Amino acid sequence: MVKGLDEMMRVQVEALRLRSYRQEVLAANLANADTPNYKAVDFDFGAALREATAMRPGSAPNAAQNPKLLYRTPGQAALDGNSVETDAERAKLADNAIRYEAALRVLTGKIKTMLSAIQG
Repeated sequence: MVKGLDEMMRVQVEALRLRSYRQEVLAANLANADTPNYKAVDFDFGAALREATAMRPGSAPNAAQNPKLLYRTPGQAALDGNSVETDAERAKLADNAIRYEAALRVLTGKIKTMLSAIQG
């Protein structure tokens, strides 16, 4: 029974883990917006979620299993070699935060539904 519950919530749990990691990555990009030659990085969230949920059931993700970071190509190169586009990073950060909150609400809703079913 517990294994079935774990599988039922696996996608939301992985989505939260990856959204949290992406928030750190995007925040680091913004923090380095004025650092000469800093290259903005990100990862493909959809591909990372597919890979994380395709892992063998019961295997716990760890820090070494975070998605591979890829350099982002800026729309306009900065003279100092920095590739962070501040407005775009802020928009991505806000979008990711909203999606994190949505995934959290879905997970919370599933837990409440299960508790209601258990309590009768």
